[in-house]
Amino acid sequence: MDVRSYNRDAWNRKVEQADRWTQPAGSEVIDAARAGEIRIVLTPTKPVPMAWFPPLHGTQTLCLASAGGRQAPVLAAAGARVTVFDNSPRQLDQDRFVAQRDDLDMSFEEGDMADLSRFSDESFDLIFHPCSNGFIPNVLPVWRECFRVLRPGGVLLAGFTNAVRYIFDDERKLNGNLEVRYSLPYSDLDHRNEPHIRKEIELGNPLEFGHTLEDQIGGQLNAGFMLTGFYEDRFGESDDDPLSSFLDTFIATRAVKP
Repeated sequence: MDVRSYNRDAWNRKVEQADRWTQPAGSEVIDAARAGEIRIVLTPTKPVPMAWFPPLHGTQTLCLASAGGRQAPVLAAAGARVTVFDNSPRQLDQDRFVAQRDDLDMSFEEGDMADLSRFSDESFDLIFHPCSNGFIPNVLPVWRECFRVLRPGGVLLAGFTNAVRYIFDDERKLNGNLEVRYSLPYSDLDHRNEPHIRKEIELGNPLEFGHTLEDQIGGQLNAGFMLTGFYEDRFGESDDDPLSSFLDTFIATRAVKP
């Protein structure tokens, strides 16, 4: 199966279904960003600390796999020179909508987050990469490409899923069945014939992959980054997520290219 094409179509459908992660920020959020109040997330609920951002005015910023009109326009309104890079044309359209509505200067690129070859070395000062690399089979090329396109001193802000979410039977169906069944790393493709995974595919939902912390955190370190910030997060109370009653299952990191 061509994972990139399948997930591109899946996220296009998510836009049509008005999924929460495809809903653009309101003009009031953009106005607040213009006034210096930046409230965006790398993970489900916790806003990124202001101290994690470099000075944003004129900062060349890559919003990587970050379309949907929720994050990139906020950074653009705060003064960053933003390029949005995403696999889903419809998600990119959400950013175009906000840019036109709120008179923001942004660039838009469609592509694979693991292949930034269209960008030259040391093109960006900041990369904003929220939880999205769980939709590709191999995360290590993402970190290597991020390191390549960042300038020395550049900052990578990344959010990702702790793969512990994927060891449980039917966890994503939110039925409370936390029987441990799957080993890590996890791939929907390895279990596509199981009824609940087959149903998700029939519904056209994105394929997911659970990457180890060795690949998520160690992969950044091996690419050459220095980690300078870390926090954990979980779904909010309204998400009816059984695991969030017990532990945080999302991670955000701040890393710097020396």
